Amino acid sequence: MAKVAREMVEKAGIDVDKLLEMLVKNAAAELTTFYYYTILRANLIGLEGETIKEIAETARIEDRNHFEALVPRIYELGGKLPDDMVEFHNISACRPARLPPDPSDITAMLTVLVEAERCAVHGYTEICNYTAGKDHRTYDLALAILNEEVEHESWFSEFLGEGPSGHFLRRGETSPFVSKFMR
Repeated sequence: MAKVAREMVEKAGIDVDKLLEMLVKNAAAELTTFYYYTILRANLIGLEGETIKEIAETARIEDRNHFEALVPRIYELGGKLPDDMVEFHNISACRPARLPPDPSDITAMLTVLVEAERCAVHGYTEICNYTAGKDHRTYDLALAILNEEVEHESWFSEFLGEGPSGHFLRRGETSPFVSKFMR
């Protein structure tokens, strides 16, 4: 644990235990989403499924990266991940992004994907609001993840016909905002 890091965050008025709970629950959401997106991606078949497979894969890999970027901050602040994977899954900040009953229903698949991203946007917005001006490192990390989650949401919502977002699929680069936390 980085004692000075925790001390400075506490001195800034942050309840570190509350922050750690938020971070761990969002880390659980990222890892479980990575898992469920793996299943969803495998079931994106046929002409309609293939059109969104690359976007789902980018979001899947970036969610894994978000998990990897959150873990060091959790431990820096004196927290830890649960020892039990089932417990970790069950404390997720977001509902599982499970395969819909009819995996050939692309609208149902997209709805699962977009709802997972919307939950993540809410979670990281809460962390940003909680840490703004007080815990610069956690704020910067949460903001970087938030930027990527907003893009994920926009990609899937466009396929649902909710309107243009102005965001484009990244080619050859994943986690452009979060990558600086993974070095």
